[in-house]
Amino acid sequence: MELEIPAENVQKATEKVARDIARVARIPGFRPGKAPVTIVRRRFADDIQGEVVQSLVPEYLEKALDEKKLVPVARPEVDKVEYKEGEPLRFRAVFEVLPEFELGDYKNLHVQVDAIEVGDAQVDKALEEMRERVATFVPIEGRPAQDGDYALIKIAGMPAGGGEPVQADNIMCHLGAEETVASFTENLRGATPGETKKFQTVYPEDFPDPKLAGKTYDYSVELQAIKEKKLPELNDEFAKDAASEQGNVTTLAELRQKIRESLEAHKQEQQSAQGREKILEQLVKQHDFPVPEALIEHQMDTRLERVVRSLAAQGMDPRAANIDWMSLRRGQRDRAVADVKAELLLDRIATAEKIEATEEDVEKELAEAAQGSGESATSLRARLTKQGALDRMKSKLRSEKTIEWLYRTSRIETTAQRET
Repeated sequence: MELEIPAENVQKATEKVARDIARVARIPGFRPGKAPVTIVRRRFADDIQGEVVQSLVPEYLEKALDEKKLVPVARPEVDKVEYKEGEPLRFRAVFEVLPEFELGDYKNLHVQVDAIEVGDAQVDKALEEMRERVATFVPIEGRPAQDGDYALIKIAGMPAGGGEPVQADNIMCHLGAEETVASFTENLRGATPGETKKFQTVYPEDFPDPKLAGKTYDYSVELQAIKEKKLPELNDEFAKDAASEQGNVTTLAELRQKIRESLEAHKQEQQSAQGREKILEQLVKQHDFPVPEALIEHQMDTRLERVVRSLAAQGMDPRAANIDWMSLRRGQRDRAVADVKAELLLDRIATAEKIEATEEDVEKELAEAAQGSGESATSLRARLTKQGALDRMKSKLRSEKTIEWLYRTSRIETTAQRET
């Protein structure tokens, strides 16, 4: 938008700013506030011009946007400012607006989701995982360590070429296991408790721990004990002990039934989530329209923040992680475009179907969030309102209700079965 502010309005604003400056200006030869305005305007011309532009441009820009019913998706950039004495103030505002597009067919969509089998095999797998969680480790005596054993070790490591050393005590190392670094298995195999092994380990570039990836360490490892894992017997007694996880059960048969019901509920959640995701994918594919770059950039930042929070939750320092953050951010672009398109589509569908987040929806969400944070729903509402986040909450709830509506009106079909 190229805009023009009338010369008389510019003149009035200029005179007012000049008078304000004259009241506090210190000019040699004049007492404070007594210098003639003509001298003040000449001496502080740049300051006056800056004040006038800052006071008038936002006001006239907002008025122009209201008249044309335009809503910028980000703060407009103002350039090409022309300010001359006695003339209108001219400037250009550049900004992005939400795209105009026609809604295609969004009712009675047809999507396919994976069928998830819940049978004896899946129940058995869950039971084994429960046994693993309560396994005990029993000392082995009278023989050296071998593959399959759990070696209790104390380690001291130094990076080749210098650096921060690694020290740890009471580490359980599963010899021969896939997750165990090969050099530890090779050097501890055949060792006896009390023996110390010294060896070097070269970690691959793609090693999961970024602190070790691509580095070489010289280790001194003391074998403190050799142990074997003992799993509890699968019987009614085990079922009673596991009742804290699955509710009050007294027999193994009851425990199996509880697990089956839990797996069935999880299956429904998985299929429901997958169905909603595929509905959004289909909607995005059906609609072709330009997406504002400002919204894409914001979504790319949001996705990057999720990665940072995920690393921090795992106890890793994102700043020390060996990650090319710029490449990672660029790699989020396609997904960010799809995310923004999906949100714009949901907004249009919600408007078309008169779907809104009610006060009851907001109260329920606030109550759940407050319970998790430990503060009252009232104080949480006040804080979110002050931060400007309550409207974002309402928008999120509206989108969720729209996705739920789409899911209910779509035809969901299951495909070939797969295991959980």
